[in-house]
Amino acid sequence: MNLEKVVFGFFVLLAATLNFGFFIGDLSDPTVHNVYELFAAVVVNLIATVLKFGDRTQIGAVHLATSLVADLQLIAATVMWAYAAHVSEEGMTEAATAGIVSLSGGALFANVVSVILLLVETVSFQRK
Repeated sequence: MNLEKVVFGFFVLLAATLNFGFFIGDLSDPTVHNVYELFAAVVVNLIATVLKFGDRTQIGAVHLATSLVADLQLIAATVMWAYAAHVSEEGMTEAATAGIVSLSGGALFANVVSVILLLVETVSFQRK
């Protein structure tokens, strides 16, 4: 068993599951979307991105691209949350929550693509 691949797979799957946990729930209800779960999703996605930097293959490049997309959208969602909660006079409105959760949904899609790539890469791996 290759420990490097285990760690890589762990962070790719953890990033997807944390993002899914934040995303699931009523789109406009901020009480069902935990800010700490969003923060954890951002941190784990950034770790997964760093782990993807060493791969020089075409599938590695696509892995990195999906991770960068997820990072960008999750960071944008975090900035939106911080603005709505701490700067905006309206606070966490339904519209702000919907925007934050929608950005998380885009990141979730990128995470799902990354998991699919991981599965395809694992299934097509041949022992020598």
